[in-house]
Amino acid sequence: MIGKPEWFSRRKYGGWGLYPKSKEGWVYILVVMLPLFLFHLLPFWSASFRFVVTGVFLLLFSIDILNIMFHLKKDEREIKHEALAERNASWTMVTILVIGLLYEIMEGALVNEIKINWLILLALFGGALAKSITNIKLEKTK
Repeated sequence: MIGKPEWFSRRKYGGWGLYPKSKEGWVYILVVMLPLFLFHLLPFWSASFRFVVTGVFLLLFSIDILNIMFHLKKDEREIKHEALAERNASWTMVTILVIGLLYEIMEGALVNEIKINWLILLALFGGALAKSITNIKLEKTK
């Protein structure tokens, strides 16, 4: 891949992902993203072609970023802190999704119709399934 893990650190504040910790990290982001911006500035291509090229470009960029994230060196303390932060973020998101789903169900009940956001429901069931599979795998590796 193109990027190097030593150019980045994990994003601790304000979301997930990476943060450039060296000038090489900033240059990497600039050099990788500049062609995409220039591509969109030129008026030669149709919207569908732009969509496909942007999708392929972002897919390749995401693969490189994920590769960097998996190869970041973290000590035991950083691993524990990240796990606690992820757990807290997950519980917060689940709580907000459940409140939103209940709100929509109650709003629908007031007008006598079934109103469920299936994407929210899918996210909640997907999270529960991921947790179950992880627990099963972890119990088998003991």
